[in-house]
Amino acid sequence: MTEPITVRPAVPADAGAVADVHRDARAATMPYLPPQRRTREQVVAWAEALIGGPVTVLVAVRGTTVLGYAALDGDVLDHLYVRPDVLRRGVGSRLLAAVRRRAPGGLRLHVFEANVDARAFYARHGFTVVSRDCDNMERLPSLTLRSTRDSPQWTVGTTE
Repeated sequence: MTEPITVRPAVPADAGAVADVHRDARAATMPYLPPQRRTREQVVAWAEALIGGPVTVLVAVRGTTVLGYAALDGDVLDHLYVRPDVLRRGVGSRLLAAVRRRAPGGLRLHVFEANVDARAFYARHGFTVVSRDCDNMERLPSLTLRSTRDSPQWTVGTTE
């Protein structure tokens, strides 16, 4: 029997796995981005700082294997990345549900306009577009999305 997927707070020892998820997911799901110029070691250092910083970082794990991660800064979902080999298996929904429990007033996030799969995922979970801009380091069109407790889909996937 396959072990269940659980979500827990990230610990410093997760930094390497978080960095790998981040790099692999971006490469697989966002081909419109320029190739990654940072080394794995640089991304691990970034993940260490993220996990040790003021934001809440959660990881979805099966056993000891990190399948995805999310970072919450107040009511802003800064990151939600899932390993490409486990996409569409509930990992992202579990992470989003855990984040929602920590942001009861609602969530905001930014997503690249070209990221149609992520946009569809968030739409299924009750997020709506509140603005469009290019205010990111990639200078690509992006959308700001919002979801509140009043969204009919707020509770989708919130149970374990």
